[in-house]
Amino acid sequence: MKRICVYCGSSPGNNPVYIQAAEALAEALVHRNIGLVYGGASVGVMGAIANAVMRQGGEVIGIIPQALMRREIGNDHLTELQVVDSMHERKAAMADQSDGFIALPGGMGTLEEIFEILTWAQLGFHQKPCALLNVNHYYDSLQNFLQHSVAEGFLKTEHHQLLQVHTDPATLLEHFQAFSPPRVDKWLDRQSQL
Repeated sequence: MKRICVYCGSSPGNNPVYIQAAEALAEALVHRNIGLVYGGASVGVMGAIANAVMRQGGEVIGIIPQALMRREIGNDHLTELQVVDSMHERKAAMADQSDGFIALPGGMGTLEEIFEILTWAQLGFHQKPCALLNVNHYYDSLQNFLQHSVAEGFLKTEHHQLLQVHTDPATLLEHFQAFSPPRVDKWLDRQSQL
């Protein structure tokens, strides 16, 4: 793995454990010589992970739309800051330049990004690992909801299994490096629709 995309909040959250987790993930990435691709901001959890990777001599590629440069305060202390025209272009560039995807705690944007990349995996558009770093039980309710979706027949078990969940950054990266994509032949059972 050369680079991993990390989705996370432009807010620091209400508990210092979220910034600490970002810094721990940064250390684990640099220790394995894995670069960071992220949303390009200098604030919140986003800024914390980028700044921590840079402090430790790692590679950071930030990708931010022009419209958010002023709002999110683009981080110009990176290995490379790419300014793009739209959110769609940002997400596509992040996906193209990454070998895996991790969601740290964040809000609607973080959830939208990890679910979009999971949908792309479900549809076979990529075979890269995806995970939640479940800091301070942040994603427990989301895990319960996804299990409920499986039980109610809206999410196949094999698609649910495309999303790894870990509490420790080093363990997460070990699983990523050993990742073998599951074989999913189809995403829709046409027989059940007849």
